[in-house]
Amino acid sequence: MKSIKNVIQKLKYKHPWDKFYQRDERTIEVPNMSLYELLREQNKDNLDSIAVNYFNKKWTFRQLFNEINQCAKAMRSQGIRPGDVVTICMANTPEAVISFYAVNKIGAIANMIHPLSAEEEIKASLIATNSVMLVAINLSYAKIKEVVDKTNVYKTIIVSPSDSMPLYLKVGYYLTAGRKIEVPKKSEANVFWNDFMMKGKNYTEKVLAKTTKDQHAVILHSGGTTGVPKNIVLTNGNINAIVEQAKIILPEINNRDSMLTILPLFHCFGLVVGVHAPLCLGASVILIPQFDAKRFDKLLSKYHPTLVPGVPTLFEALITNKYMDNVDLSYVKYAISGGDTLSVAKNEEVNKFLRQHGCRSHIIQGYGMTETTGPVTFGALGSDVLGSVGIPLPSNEVKIVSVDTREEVPLGETGEICISGPTVMVGYLDNEKETNEILEVDKRGKVWVHTGDLGYMNEDGVLFFAQRLKRMLIVSGYNVYPSHIEDVIMEHEAVLNCGVIGVPHPYKVQVPKAYIVLKNGVKVTSKIKRDIKEHCEKNLAKYMLPKEYEFRESLPKTLIGKVDYRQLEKENK
Repeated sequence: MKSIKNVIQKLKYKHPWDKFYQRDERTIEVPNMSLYELLREQNKDNLDSIAVNYFNKKWTFRQLFNEINQCAKAMRSQGIRPGDVVTICMANTPEAVISFYAVNKIGAIANMIHPLSAEEEIKASLIATNSVMLVAINLSYAKIKEVVDKTNVYKTIIVSPSDSMPLYLKVGYYLTAGRKIEVPKKSEANVFWNDFMMKGKNYTEKVLAKTTKDQHAVILHSGGTTGVPKNIVLTNGNINAIVEQAKIILPEINNRDSMLTILPLFHCFGLVVGVHAPLCLGASVILIPQFDAKRFDKLLSKYHPTLVPGVPTLFEALITNKYMDNVDLSYVKYAISGGDTLSVAKNEEVNKFLRQHGCRSHIIQGYGMTETTGPVTFGALGSDVLGSVGIPLPSNEVKIVSVDTREEVPLGETGEICISGPTVMVGYLDNEKETNEILEVDKRGKVWVHTGDLGYMNEDGVLFFAQRLKRMLIVSGYNVYPSHIEDVIMEHEAVLNCGVIGVPHPYKVQVPKAYIVLKNGVKVTSKIKRDIKEHCEKNLAKYMLPKEYEFRESLPKTLIGKVDYRQLEKENK
């Protein structure tokens, strides 16, 4: 019977997942405009609705567009032109959103980096992207000042998390954390946000650049499928395609909705799903610059968000928060999990928790990667089978291929997940070799991303994620590549060899653990341990730092002489 059903479906539908969509919903048309232009077009009749909420200080779309325009004028007045790269090193603040769209409005390119990046990572990113301006949170200045003179950045705009806070919080911030943070003296090279915005006051030339959907808009970061950090180039069309897909799969979202934006803007999920898509759908974004899991209950009770996207770590924090007992969640329309997969057991646990707190929805999972501008599949329109990551979004295609032959395998058979569609990246910046390894053009000229992930599709076209081919860890929703950590540790003069694996963590899901072998004659002393740890702290982002350093005389090896990571992992079970 199944084979007959499959034959009938193949005759009726081009793809097995097409049955979930109306005929006119299976594909999208990506508008030929910039991110800013789409945001403006979608909200031309919604100008008095709330766009941004930051500690209960609110901006309407009209006010947001005015701020974006003022920032765009300031950037142009300081020499930024179409095609230039402006690096944004920010937490989730209004200034991060404003500067992101201002960069896009003038036809420049936004390079989004983590404010907790190490000095060398910041320098490498600024140089690789040829950035000429830097918008940075004040917390990062101590690291920036050490490297910025070695780059082409000629102006740094310093932002305080308190710049847009209500007055009482602004005072409180200064009296606590604010006065302890090192900031530069005012100069031509270093400008504070409010002073910078004033520089556009008398700028009278046109700032809106003529932009197409194919022009480069954003550079995000990932280890790709090999673990070496790369700069991912995305276009206006890549990101705007997500908005057009969201209109079909989440048609109920409107200007009465609010998104709890905990995921950071330098993360693809946070930028695209947490900010651009909801704003383009008319919803407001509640910006959370620093998430405190212990206060999750207060966050939800204060803001009543209808849309809650997060990584599995966030939902773990939700169900383990001891103050959630009497918190009503009936206002939550969608709870969306991405960045990593929830186990079936954890999925059921979260769903049970949501029901117990009055939520009529259940958690919906999706699957994607930065190289595909985030979500590729989503448990929409009845496709959210427990343990699955949903169906391909409109205009996306997913196929499963043999790892050995790269030939497509039948439905139900496990292989490598490959993706095609309007959200596939341009490529890795100035890295043709790595781009060609992950992107493959088929005989029809269609570009496919080889994800390095294993999975299978059932007969309805619903995708199930199995495991990663690449040796990658997920730490609080961030991709962490052991090979990168190993490279940094191996740079230390006392280290002969090392191996890094992921070990379970009750909150972060996984954390790195480093096994280190010192060179002959070098003893394991407290000084050596401290030196290696400090070396890592200088050259690795905080979330990449090993939780534990174990020193050994030797590491287990495979038959061909490589470090046997599986053996190390077995020792930690």
